[in-house]
Formats: sequence, C-alpha cells, structure tokens
Amino acid sequence: MSIFSIAKGVCPKCKSQKIFNYRGNLLLFKIPKMDTSCKKCNFLFEKESGFFFGAMFVSYALIVAEAVALFIILNVFFSLGFIKTFIGIIILVTLAGTINYRLSRVIWIYLFYDKKNS
Repeated sequence: MSIFSIAKGVCPKCKSQKIFNYRGNLLLFKIPKMDTSCKKCNFLFEKESGFFFGAMFVSYALIVAEAVALFIILNVFFSLGFIKTFIGIIILVTLAGTINYRLSRVIWIYLFYDKKNS
C-alpha cells in the first residue's frame, strides 16, 4: 500500500487513473463523484452493495486524528483558550469534510485490494 498512491487517489491496480473524477469547478463543499470502475484496467472500486460503510470508520479516525493534532497545536503551542480551540476544531472538521470523504474511501479501497487475485 503506497501512501503516495493513496494521497493522489489513483486506482490500486494500475496506479494511473483517478478514483474520483472532478467535473467542472471543484467546490469546497461539493461531494466529489466517484467512478464505478477504473477506465484503464476495469478494476471495480465498489466490491458489493454497502462496501463503503466501513469507510465511515476510517473517516471518523481521520477526523479524530486531525482534531487531536489541532488541539495540541492550538492549546500547547499557542496557548489559546478552550472556546477558541473548540471553534478552530469545528472549522477544521467542516472544511476538511470533503477531503476526508475522498481520502477515507480511497484508504478503504486500498485496504481491501488483493494483489494476488487481481
């Protein structure tokens, strides 16, 4: 599992096509559209109905990690109060929502990619 491939959001099999396609303007709060399969190697991204249910837990873990990191940065290094730190965490979670959505699905696909059976 390559961290660079996950960060780029490319197919785990051919590593050349993007999993999400962005049509038009990429808005911050617009949920990106995911292709059903790779256009180059026909790798199916969704193995079965409800496959991405587990990606919610990956997204939750990402949000917790981001919130803890921001809490440490704002509280320890900048000595901000609880309210300002809380507002900063809420802003981070809101702005990183679509990024976490995309990243959690890509991580979930890579977790269940089997190189032997592909």
